[in-house]
Order: sequence, then C-alpha cells, then structure tokens
Amino acid sequence: MQTTQSYIQGQWKQGKGEGKPIFDSITGEHFTNINVDGFDVPEVLAYGREKGDTLRKMTFQERGNMLKALAFHLQKKKRAFYDLSYRTGATKMDSWFDIDGGFGNLFANASLRKLFPNQPFDVEGDPIDLSHGGRFMAHHILVPKEGVAIHINAFNFPVWGMLEKCAVNWMAGVPAVVLPAPQSAYLTEAVVKEIIASGILPEGGLQLISGTAKNILDSTESQDIVTFTGSAKTGRLLKNHPRLLEESVPFTMEADSLNASVLGEDAVPGTPEFDLFIREVRNEMTVKCGQKCTAIRRILVPEHLMEDVQIALGKALDKVTLGDPRLKEVRMGSLIDKNQVEAVKKSILELSKTAELVYGDFDKAKTIGADYAKGAFMKPILLRENHPFENEAAHITEAFGPVSTLMPYKTLEDAIKLSKKGKGSLVSSIFTNSDIIARDYTIQAASHHGRILSINRESAKQSTGHGAPLPNLVHGGPGRAGGGEEMGGKRGIKHFMQRCAIQGSPTTLSEITGIYQPKADYKDAEKHPFAYHWEDIQPGMSLKTHNRTLTDTDIINFGNLTWDHFYAHTDITSLEGSIFEQRTAHGYLIISAAAGLFVYPNKGPVAANYGLEEIRFLRPLYHNDTIHVRLTCKEKVDRDQKGKELPSGIVKWYVEVFDTEAVEEEDKLVAIATILTMVQKKQTTFHEVDRSFIQEKLSELDESATAQWGLMRPQHMVEHLEMSLRIATGEISNFEINTPEEHIEQVQETLYNYEKMPKGYKMPLMKKDELELLKYEGLSEAKMSLLEAYDNFVVFFREHPKAITKNPVFGELTSFDWKLLNRKHFNHHFQQFGLI
Repeated sequence: MQTTQSYIQGQWKQGKGEGKPIFDSITGEHFTNINVDGFDVPEVLAYGREKGDTLRKMTFQERGNMLKALAFHLQKKKRAFYDLSYRTGATKMDSWFDIDGGFGNLFANASLRKLFPNQPFDVEGDPIDLSHGGRFMAHHILVPKEGVAIHINAFNFPVWGMLEKCAVNWMAGVPAVVLPAPQSAYLTEAVVKEIIASGILPEGGLQLISGTAKNILDSTESQDIVTFTGSAKTGRLLKNHPRLLEESVPFTMEADSLNASVLGEDAVPGTPEFDLFIREVRNEMTVKCGQKCTAIRRILVPEHLMEDVQIALGKALDKVTLGDPRLKEVRMGSLIDKNQVEAVKKSILELSKTAELVYGDFDKAKTIGADYAKGAFMKPILLRENHPFENEAAHITEAFGPVSTLMPYKTLEDAIKLSKKGKGSLVSSIFTNSDIIARDYTIQAASHHGRILSINRESAKQSTGHGAPLPNLVHGGPGRAGGGEEMGGKRGIKHFMQRCAIQGSPTTLSEITGIYQPKADYKDAEKHPFAYHWEDIQPGMSLKTHNRTLTDTDIINFGNLTWDHFYAHTDITSLEGSIFEQRTAHGYLIISAAAGLFVYPNKGPVAANYGLEEIRFLRPLYHNDTIHVRLTCKEKVDRDQKGKELPSGIVKWYVEVFDTEAVEEEDKLVAIATILTMVQKKQTTFHEVDRSFIQEKLSELDESATAQWGLMRPQHMVEHLEMSLRIATGEISNFEINTPEEHIEQVQETLYNYEKMPKGYKMPLMKKDELELLKYEGLSEAKMSLLEAYDNFVVFFREHPKAITKNPVFGELTSFDWKLLNRKHFNHHFQQFGLI
C-alpha cells in the first residue's frame, strides 16, 4: 500500500507504522496512507530557520523571478496533478480553481517584485524629518523575519491553499513548513515533489509534513509566523496555544464563514441581474461540491421575490449532474470523504430545526459513471428560513458542502443587518443595477466582510465571481472569519516581514536604505551619470550643472509653444493680490530647462526617458533669475528584458533646481522632481565580435580540437559560421523560414537578451544526426574563407544599411539583428571548442 510522504530536512520521509487510511472520494478505494508519527518537529522548524538564510539574502527581483520560473515549471506538469485531483472528488473546473489558481498566485506575486527595491529588504513610505533643516531624520524598513512560515491548511484546496500562502512568504524571503489536511495531502505531495525536483527553490525554502502534527506549535519561536485555514472552532483553539502567546507568534486565521449574497430590490425576474444571481448561487453551491470557505451560505432576497428565486434556483439545480468528475457531462463531484458527508448532514439537521428543506434530500441520487454508495456523494440542498431575525441557526451553523439557506428581507437596511448576523465573513456580494443600492450596501456592510463584490450586467462578463479570492486583494475577514488578511498584494508580503523604524542623518540612512535621502551628502561622479551603465550607477551619485538664466523671452516663447497663457506668465498687470511679484516662469519651463542642463547629449547607456514620478514647485522663479541643477541617483529598480530591447534597468533620479543667486538658505531650492530613465545593463556574457576577435580565435583552433558537445569537428564549425555570414548577406537564400510566423517575433526577441544559445540545437539547414560534407581541402582554407565572408558581411551592411535578409530560424533580420546573432553564434561555437 502506497504511503504519502513528507519532505523534511532535505529528505523524503514517511512516519512510523501503517498510518491513517485515505480513500478515493469517488470510488471509495483505499489507495494511500497518511502517517507523520516519529518526526522530530522541533528539528524540522530549526532546519527551515537555518536554511532560510539563502532566501533572506535574495533580492526581491531574484525571489520574484524564482516564483515565475516555478510557475512555468509546474504548468508543464499540471496534467498529472489534474489526474490526481479527481480522487478528491473535484471536477475539471474545480481542479482548475485549485491547480491553475495556485499557479496563478505564483505568477501574480512574482510580478510584485517590480514594486520593491532591488535589494533583500523593503523601504516603506516617505522619509520623515525629525529636525528643523532635515539633518536628523527617520524612515521605515521591512526585513524578512528569521523564522519559518507554518501553514496549517484545509482539505478543500490542497494546491491553491499551499501556493497562495507560500508565494507570499517566499516573496518576503521566509521559508515555509506546510501541513496539508490528511484527506488530500497526496495531491499537495505531488506538487511539492515537482517543486523540489525542479531545483528552483533553495533547499529549506519548503518543507512538507503530510498530515496533522499535533505538536507543531510547541516549538514555535517569536520570529515564526503561523497561518491556519479551517473551522473557526479549531482555529480558536490553535490561536490560544500557550507557546504562541508566550512567544508572541503572529497567527493568521481564515475560518469558515456564513457568507451572504444579496439580490437587490431592483433585480426582479427578467433582468440580467436576477439571472446572474441565480447562476452565481448555483455555482457557489456546487463548485468543489460546496466545500469552499467563500461559498454562498445565506441567500438574502426581497420577500416578494422569495418564490421566484426558490423556483428559479430549483430549476438551475435540476441541471446539476453528479458522478465521476472525469466525465465532461458531470457538473458536481463529491465531498472529500464519507466523514464529511456525515458532518454536513448533521449541520443540515441543525439548520432544519427552524428552516424548511425546499430542495434536495438525503436519499440516493442518480450518478453518472460512479457508484453512489461507494463515493462521498450528496445532492445539493436548499433550505428556506422564513424568520431570519428570530431564528439564529442559519447565521451560526455552516454546512460545509452543497448547502445554502434562502431568507427574506423587507428593506435594504434589513439585508445589511442580516448580513452582519453572520458575525464576520470572508465575502459578501450584491446583485443590482442600481449604483445607489450598491453604494449603500457596501458602505454600511463593509465592517463585517473581508470583501464585497457588486455585480451587474456591465461587470458580469469580466467578473471573477463571488467565491474567487484574488492574490492582489486582501483575502480574509473579521470576526468568525478569523480576523486574518492573507495575500493582498504588497501588504500580504509585509505580513511576513519585520517593520523597523530607523533614525539618523540623511547620509547614514541613505547608506542603510540604498535609497538617496534628501540633504544627504552627494557622491560626485567622475563623469556624467548618464554615461554609466545600470550596474555602475549607485544611489547618491551626483552631478552639479552649469547655470542658466531664464529670460523674459524664454517665458513668452514657452507660453506660445505650449499655449499655456496663464496670467502670471503673460499679463504682469494682473499680479496684484496674487502670490506673484513679477513675470513668472512656467513650472514646466523650469523642469524643461533643468533637463536641458543635466541631459547628456551623446549616445550612451541611457536608452530612454521612462517617466516622471513626482514634481513639486516650492516657490516662483521670475524672469532673469538664474538656476542650476543637482541630478542625483535616488534609487535603482531592476527590470525584466522585454521585446526587442537590450536588457536594462530603471534609475530614479532626484532633481533639485536651485536659485543660484538666492541669499537665504531656505530660498535656494525652488523645485524638486523624480525622473526615471531606462538604462542599459552591461553585456558581460559574450565577447564582442569583430574581425580581430575572429582572427585571434581561429589562430588558436587546430585539427586536434574536440567539441565539448555535438558532432562537429573544427572545420565543420568554421564552415558552418561562414555559411551563416553568407546567409546574412543574401548570398545563400534558397531556403524557407522554418519558424512558424506566429512565433517569429518571440524568437527574434531572444537575440536581444544576454542568454547563451542552447547547446545541441540543430539549425534547420543542417543534417540531423550526421556531419555535413566539407567544402574546403583543409582547415586553413576554411579559416580564410570565413574571414573573407566576414569582410563581405561588413561591407554589405555598410553599403546597404537598411537591408533586411532572412535567416531560417529567426526570419527577416536587420543589420543590427544580424550583429546580435553573430555575437551569440560565434561565442557559442568558439565556446563549443574551448576557445573561450
């Protein structure tokens, strides 16, 4: 019998003894066991804390790219996960929420790297001046906690439940120990096996305890973080664990909640909103067989529409087919196991003490492709509570399955009060085409719900739905829902970091934060800052410009050019009673003049102006005032290589405009701005290719050289390079482009990055598994012909600079494209023969 394993302390292990049997939710087959007995849990946590140093030292950009690579890797393997997910009773759509939704969390959190600095910690907010004159200041930083994130997860989302939390703690630089629920831990195990096998995550970044380790909290420390998803009752017990209280360990709980969906008074039968409401309630009752913490448990309907909703919901539920989730005609699978079936039945009986069961029953149902008696099947159940203010059961008892309760309201105020009787939920929704109703419900009900979704005919097509948490939004809720706030974009990452207020001089804090702070010491650059590549620019690097006097003519001409004829610039007879004393320079003239002073005119690493982040004018400048500028590197932000752009990063420049002739210190600074430039990165991967480089390497090549990969011999390689040059000049053109047209652009973009060519790739014009016939008598003649071909290449594009010629892999290429290809191609083959 198979046993689901755990991954701890760098090894795959299983507990002692036979363990607990786990059954296929559809067939009832006993196919695996769960056992975590005998694990040294304190050592598991200690291992994560120790190994977590690797994650903590990675920059946000490195962590984000790690998540991105992991998401791509897992996507390629997802078919196997789907096959296993069917055992949990999940349909293909249910599995999509769990599996692809989990991968989506990795992608979404990976993209957040762009919001963080290019370092392992974050700098939060703006600097704070603690003194007159700004020589003593404060800032806030957030550093990764030095513990582990302990995730205790529920059975209903074995993949998403893990990855939606891990993606966040990994971005924060914190390792994870995951405890999936025993009933579906085998699916979590399968995903973790792929994560570990990929080698993308540093060792210790993820450990898996496949089941319930009851002593997991006994050895937690103050730097650890615990998250829990499950029942509110269990969550409250864990939250009050003595060790958590003693060590002040952060504990985040996402508990089951009685989520409410409201049908607006205007959404009568025949309106799109009524139909959307019926469809959404049915979906929330049946997706994952109702086993969702965000599912609709309470259906709030205007009392005069109760019969209409009950009939419409009954008809919608009639279309729900039960059975083997692998079959496309099956709409709903099963609960996780028969124990859950009994638990749901027990809750329904509690609800039915006051509510009437109006749809469904506990009798055997027709199933497609499965045996009802063997699987954990249950029909959808709809109850009706006619007195929701008097009877409490529907507001305190959750049946965690395909169950929901219909209840009436008289006014919107009543609906708001009913929604609050659940004492806190993860999500609520309202279906209305009235923005006034949506506003009133949202503002007045928001205190009791983690998220509120307003749906109407305009938003429905693109809406993610009532029950879909999104990684860029806070996921959690008050009260019964646990009080947690998982995910939520950047703020979710901060939950796993320690905030620290730092104080000191601007120069000291610039050094600590890696971000230039106003009034810090400048680091005068040896040459113009725009002449440096991205890697060589450092925060604080600064340039003081020459002076420029803003004349009356400058102001008038700028107004005529821009059509900005504001009276302060054009009508000096109207200045009385204003803050202006003379003809005033336009604010944007000041910034434009500043740019003229600091811009470097020569072509260099600065590829483009990337934008303006902030700008402020501190006091007016008048005609004949003279200015100079300080341009200082404020911060560097890494950037992914995109399209046909050479790799680059973003540099934020702090621009200070000074009145050169001002006497008083407080009058000197007249404007500040933060501008962004795209700056090219150094190319250090390849040797640049020219004739002397080729000639030098060919002189080192002889017949005895052996290839480090592939079939080629020295002369074959030389003749291959010659052929590529003759293709570039169009001398060889009797071939078709092998790459499909829809992929050409993507393939051409690879020429612009600094990544090496893959080893062993066969160019389409070459024979597959045998060597080409040689053209020349010997290697010396081949070398001479290669140099001649290179000379012809240079002359051809000098005489035809706009020529476009075709390549069998990369399609039609310009002169610049060919130079990029030659750089990669020559380096690739010279490395193949150990010449570089």
